[in-house]
Amino acid sequence: MEKNKKKIIIGIVIFIAAAVILGSIYYFFKPQPQTGSKNVEIVVVNSAGEEKAYHLRTDAEYLEGVMEEAKAEGLTYEGTEGEFGLMLDTVNGEKAVFEEDGSYWSISVNGAYANYGVSEQPVADGDSFELRYTTGE
Repeated sequence: MEKNKKKIIIGIVIFIAAAVILGSIYYFFKPQPQTGSKNVEIVVVNSAGEEKAYHLRTDAEYLEGVMEEAKAEGLTYEGTEGEFGLMLDTVNGEKAVFEEDGSYWSISVNGAYANYGVSEQPVADGDSFELRYTTGE
């Protein structure tokens, strides 16, 4: 009986140590935002395939900050805050409802699917972001 308790305790300690190590690796090696002034672009592609581009000069370090600044240029967006930051559901008045038709707003950076949401996506000079209405069909 005592042997089983030791195994459980050792397993828990190993799990916690692994979680701390992986968390540290993520923290130190995730892409860091670029400070200072940057020129960036946000392109919104709606369900009809129509594009609207917003060109900004910004000091924002994350995409959500750039999107806030783009409001002055007419960009609108809504979403819900979750454990991974802001989850977009409406952009420029068009709502994507995954539960109804598998639609969502996808995010890409310089032509590649983004690894982060708008709250954590770092911004660098010359970046081009695309917010695209996407369906699972």
